[in-house]
Amino acid sequence: MKAPRRPVQVVASWLRRQPPKVKAFLAVISGMAALVLLRAIVHDHDNLFVAAEAVHSIGIAVLIYKLMKEKTCAGISLKSQELTALFLAVRLYCSFVMEYDIHTVLDLATLATTLWVVYMIRFNLKSSYMEDKDNIAHYYVVAPCAVIALLIHPSTTHHIINRIAWAFCVYLEAVSVLPQLRVMQNTKIVEPFTAHYVFALGVARFLSCAHWVLQVLDTRGHLLVALGYGLWPSMVLISEIVQTFILADFCYYYVKSVFGGQLVLRLPSGVV
Repeated sequence: MKAPRRPVQVVASWLRRQPPKVKAFLAVISGMAALVLLRAIVHDHDNLFVAAEAVHSIGIAVLIYKLMKEKTCAGISLKSQELTALFLAVRLYCSFVMEYDIHTVLDLATLATTLWVVYMIRFNLKSSYMEDKDNIAHYYVVAPCAVIALLIHPSTTHHIINRIAWAFCVYLEAVSVLPQLRVMQNTKIVEPFTAHYVFALGVARFLSCAHWVLQVLDTRGHLLVALGYGLWPSMVLISEIVQTFILADFCYYYVKSVFGGQLVLRLPSGVV
């Protein structure tokens, strides 16, 4: 006699049988429901941005714990960590010259820990680094972001270099996780600590996206005007949405794996 399946397993099985259009529709509905919930329970939406930074820091703390406990960096993308350090450094520079606030302190702490992870992978744990799997070149990610930043950037009164730098870090943040997703795509198996880290990134990106979307709704679009004119305001929102959806597929399989009691996450072909 077969044991009864858990409700989560039943729902997951039903979702797998649905066509792509239905899955996309359900994902949009779920995202909208989450935004409505956040709007109802979080009155100061700036707290969502701080929460996003905090969750990102938690993810890095999990990564550091893995490096120190297991003495291996297998499954971790060095290139994603370096790209993260790059956009954090640029954003930190912009914060100092444009708008010094609590986010500057959070970015400084996140940059310091990210640089420590980079150091550990490059030197202390280099023998376990999966360089052949981490095969997206930096320039494939950095060059397009730089070109778009030159063409589309804020129209504020700040110096042109600062405005381009601001745009560059926004675009780079949106795609900095791509090398990590490529590593997981190549290995197909994601061990727990790396999975926790990437899931934390997904949650952080969603909270950051929710912060911007709810700010636009609360100001009835006036925030977009405050950001400047032209394509820049739209590109900010698009960047936030892109970095959220890049990780959405992985987060679905992560939640499914956790509720299914699986310690190691196995990704089907085509995921991420």
